Amino acid sequence: METNVLNTDLSGKVAVVTGAGGVLCSEFSKVLARAGARVALLNRTLEKAQRVADEINAAGGVAIAYGCNVLDKAQTYAVAEQVLRDLGPCDILINGAGGNNPSATTDKEYYEDGDIDSDTKSFFDLDEEGVESVFNLNFLGTLIPTQAFARQMLGREGCSILNISSMNAFTPLTKIPAYSGAKAAVTNFTQWLAVHFSRQGIRVNAIAPGFFSTAQNAKLLWNEDGTPTARTGKILAATPMGRFGESKELAGALLFLLNNEAAGFITGVTIPVDGGFSAYSGV
Repeated sequence: METNVLNTDLSGKVAVVTGAGGVLCSEFSKVLARAGARVALLNRTLEKAQRVADEINAAGGVAIAYGCNVLDKAQTYAVAEQVLRDLGPCDILINGAGGNNPSATTDKEYYEDGDIDSDTKSFFDLDEEGVESVFNLNFLGTLIPTQAFARQMLGREGCSILNISSMNAFTPLTKIPAYSGAKAAVTNFTQWLAVHFSRQGIRVNAIAPGFFSTAQNAKLLWNEDGTPTARTGKILAATPMGRFGESKELAGALLFLLNNEAAGFITGVTIPVDGGFSAYSGV
């Protein structure tokens, strides 16, 4: 197995990752396995999680894939019980499931006269069901797995919950009000959980990735011919490091926050990993 960063040793730990079939969370799963954890990969589409589990196992790690819709409380609880039987009680929970919905996104960054009566999808055309789906996936998709797995952590020292927030939580991006609001809720919930579980030996923190090119945001960032969109140009102009992040560059923050020796007194924080985006005023 490849040496993990920060020498974080998670041997003997059971780590659960939701949304494990995605670009970022699949990388998280591999990092956790390289650090010695036994990893449960939860994903709505089982096949996507299974491919990641197969890679981990082929590299000498221990991973099991589970099909799980994190918005289905009964199913999530049932999967939690299966993980307990298969791997043991959960020590680490990574709440990575989330996403946006096109029906909760405006076509334009700024409202202009006449948009309300045109074919443009303006603020006034945002679909309430789409907005609800975004809030449910990001917020309830964090709350329900935490309910299911944190009960296995109660009274056991050294357990951690790590939520995946976004830079949207600090400063909302144009066009995506529901996603920005939902991630702000995740960051706030991280603080709430940190206080709530502080006397149970459970630390709760979050990572806020800046701009990473993933399958989820590909249509926003790249044209069909592979050239960058105008939005990509604006993103890179506002990112002092001048590029998108790579999924492996989240590993340091991940392992640091899960390291009980290095971060044992850290709870309730959200760490940006954004190439300087949050520090740049634009001038």
